[in-house]
Amino acid sequence: MDDKDLELVHLLRAVAIEFGLRQAEFATANGMHPTDVRALVCLLDAARAGEPATAGLLGARLGLNSAGTTAVIDRLERLGHTTRARDPHDRRRVLLTVTPQAVRLGRTFFGPALATLAEATAALTAAERQAVHHFLTTARAAFAGPDGGSGQPGGSGEAGAAFISPSSPTP
Repeated sequence: MDDKDLELVHLLRAVAIEFGLRQAEFATANGMHPTDVRALVCLLDAARAGEPATAGLLGARLGLNSAGTTAVIDRLERLGHTTRARDPHDRRRVLLTVTPQAVRLGRTFFGPALATLAEATAALTAAERQAVHHFLTTARAAFAGPDGGSGQPGGSGEAGAAFISPSSPTP
């Protein structure tokens, strides 16, 4: 595997770093913890997918225990970014919803970047979209498992070593 084979991986890493920095800026500007921002993204993703957004789902997606999940939900609720309501189909279950206020904050902050990405996506051919989708889906799956997709504890496979190589031209 050479640098040419990893060029897109390095670029993806740089995008992830920049996105993380913008999330941290958004969190700081709005009196939130970075985990709170990730929680809002998870809740919005669940809503888009038509999944019931529960504390259990949120905790699993963020890798938090029950106490950590409750703390995130409490903070978001105090800030007016989420609401809790009983599930009308199962009164034992509590559903989480992102408030319109939180959506507005996110759109104001992230809207310009998302518009740029939507514009770039609109310019792609169907084949290009499929290639990008395949790459990003594969990248997500590679990092989704407990071993980072390397088959080794800690995710330290050959690709992992190349991913953090000091000779990499991008962060």
